[in-house]
Amino acid sequence: MVKMETAADHGDKGGGRVLVGVAGVFLAASFLFMRGPTQDTVPVTPVPAPLEYDPCCSYPCQNLGVCLTLPAHNYTCDCTGTEHYGSHCEIPTWRAWLKKTLKPDPETVHNLITSKSLLWGILNRIPFIHKQLMTYVYTSRGDLVDSPPTYESEHTYITLNAYFNESYYGRALPPVPTHCPTPFGVKGPKEYPDVDELIKKVFMRREFIPEPHDTNVLFQYYAQHFTHQFFRTDYKKGPHLTKGSGGVDVSNIYGLTEQDRQALRSGVNGRLRTQIINGEEFPPYLKDVPGITMDYPPNVPIPEEAKFALGHPFYALLPGLFAYATIWVREHNRVCGELLKLHPDWDDERLYQTSRLIIIGEVIKITIEDYVQHLSQYNLRLSFEPELTHGTNFQYHNRIHAEFNHLYHWHPLIPDTLQVNGTDYAIMDMAYSTAPVFKHGLDAFIHGMITTRAGALTTRNHAHVLYPVLKKVIENGRELRFQGLNAYRKRFEMKPFTSFQELTGDTELAAILEEMYVDIDAVEYYIGLLAERPGPSVTPLTMVNMGGPWSVKGLLANPICSPRYWKPSTFGGEEGFNIIKTATLEKLFCLNMQTGCKHIGFTVPAGTP
Repeated sequence: MVKMETAADHGDKGGGRVLVGVAGVFLAASFLFMRGPTQDTVPVTPVPAPLEYDPCCSYPCQNLGVCLTLPAHNYTCDCTGTEHYGSHCEIPTWRAWLKKTLKPDPETVHNLITSKSLLWGILNRIPFIHKQLMTYVYTSRGDLVDSPPTYESEHTYITLNAYFNESYYGRALPPVPTHCPTPFGVKGPKEYPDVDELIKKVFMRREFIPEPHDTNVLFQYYAQHFTHQFFRTDYKKGPHLTKGSGGVDVSNIYGLTEQDRQALRSGVNGRLRTQIINGEEFPPYLKDVPGITMDYPPNVPIPEEAKFALGHPFYALLPGLFAYATIWVREHNRVCGELLKLHPDWDDERLYQTSRLIIIGEVIKITIEDYVQHLSQYNLRLSFEPELTHGTNFQYHNRIHAEFNHLYHWHPLIPDTLQVNGTDYAIMDMAYSTAPVFKHGLDAFIHGMITTRAGALTTRNHAHVLYPVLKKVIENGRELRFQGLNAYRKRFEMKPFTSFQELTGDTELAAILEEMYVDIDAVEYYIGLLAERPGPSVTPLTMVNMGGPWSVKGLLANPICSPRYWKPSTFGGEEGFNIIKTATLEKLFCLNMQTGCKHIGFTVPAGTP
C-alpha cells in the first residue's frame, strides 16, 4: 500500500501539499478517479488532549477548508468545494491534483510575463492569441475573488452581513478570533511587536530610494486619486466600515451622494460647475455651490473662501489630487460638448448622464492600459475589452475588501520633495494647499509631477513626516485582526514563505523581523507586503498577485462592462463609444491642458536626473 505523506509528517504543520513518489502519484490518482465523488465534509476529528484554546485557532484545515469547532475540544474541517478531502482537506481529488500539477507557480508565470522575451512582441500582435490571453487574465484573476463576498470584520464566520450590509468592507479571510493565544492564532509572540520600534527599524527612510522603473509622481497621484473613490473608510465608526460603494463609481469626480452630484452640476448642457482663475477653468469654490454637503476633514487649515467643491473633499488637500480633479472636470465638460454636437435635441439630464457613463469608461480603460500596465511591468499588452468576459462565468458584482484597502497604502512612493519650475516643495509644503498649482499654472505643475521621481515601494523608504499616517495604518490592521501574510499567500494560490530570509532577501532585515515575530507565519499582513523582496514589478510579487484579482474584479465587474450596457447606444452612439475605446492617459491630459503637453506618462522622461 502506497503511503501518502502530508507535510505534517515532515514537521510542517502549516503545509498542505501531498508529497508522493512517482508510483504513488499514479496509484493514488487511479484510486481517486475510480472511487467516484468524494465526501467533502469529513468526520469529527478528535484532539488527543484537551487544549486551552479553540482548536481552530491553529488553522488546521488546508486548501480553504473551513474549521468548525465542536464540543470537548473537537473540530471538523468542511472541505466542501475545495476539491480536497481528508481530515484536514489535505488530499486532492484527481481533478485538483491534475490542476496543481499542470498549473505553473504564480511566481513563474509572473516572471514569464515580465520577461523581455521577443515572444511577447509577437503574441501581442496576433489578435486571436492576444484575446485568448486577455480572457484568461480577466477570468483567472476574477475567479480568485469570492462573489458574493463571504466575510466581514465583525465575525469570524459567514453571515448575511457580508452580503447585505454594504457599510462593511468585505474580507478575503475572516479575522483571527479574539480568544486565540496569539494575534495570529497560535503562532508568533503573544503580543504584537511595539509599533514605534517596528516603524523605526523597518520603515523609516534613511535616504530616498528611487523607484527602479523610473516611476514618477504622476503615477503616485494617479494611484491615490483612483483608489479614493472606493476606499472611503468611515473612521468615525471604525476601519472595518466604509462610506463608499462596491467599486469604480467615479464618485471622486461627481460626488458620493445624489445631493452632492446635483449641487456640482451647472444645469446647462450636462456640464459641471466651473470657474475661471488666472484664465484657466477650475472647479468652483465651496461657498459658490449651494446645497452641497461635502464635509472637509475637521481642523483643516484652509480658509473657507479658498475651499473647492469637489467629488471628494480630500482632493483639495493635496495639489496632485487637485490637478487630477481639475482634469476630469474639464474632460466631463468636453465630452458634454461632443455629445451636444451629435445630439442637439438632448436635454441637460441626458447629456450629463451619458457623459458620466463615458467618463467611467475612460477611467477604466486608462487604469488598465496605462496604470496597471506600468504597475505590473507586464510585457503582455493589457487591453480593456469587456466583451471578452461575455458568455463566461464572470460575475458583475463586487465588494471592496478591507485587505485591498490596506494593501494600497503606498506611502514609500511619496518623495521628500517635488520640483516645479525650479522650486522645491517639501511634503508638508503641499499639505492642505493647492497654492503650487496656481503659482505655476496647472500645466507646469503637471510637468513637475512627470519629472519628479517616485520612491521605491519597499521598506526603509517612508518619509519621516508620514510617521503618524503609517502608525495608524498598522494599528488599524491590528484592530481588524488580519491573518498573517502567509495565510493570504495561500488564499491567493501562492506558496507560503518558509523563512524570513526568503521573505526579505535581506539578512539584516530578516533578523530584525525574526526577532519581532519569531515565526514566519506570524508576520503581519501589511508588514509582510512591504518587507517582501523586490520583484520585476513596481510592487513586490504578493501585492501583484493579490491586488491584481481585486483590481480586475472591481474594474470588469462595473455595470458598463456587462453585455446589456457595453454597446454604442449606451454612450450616445459610435462616437461616444469611440471616446472610451481610444482613451489614453496622454490624450486625457493633452485635450485638457492649455499648453506644453509633452512626455505625458508614468515614467520620468529620458535624461531626467
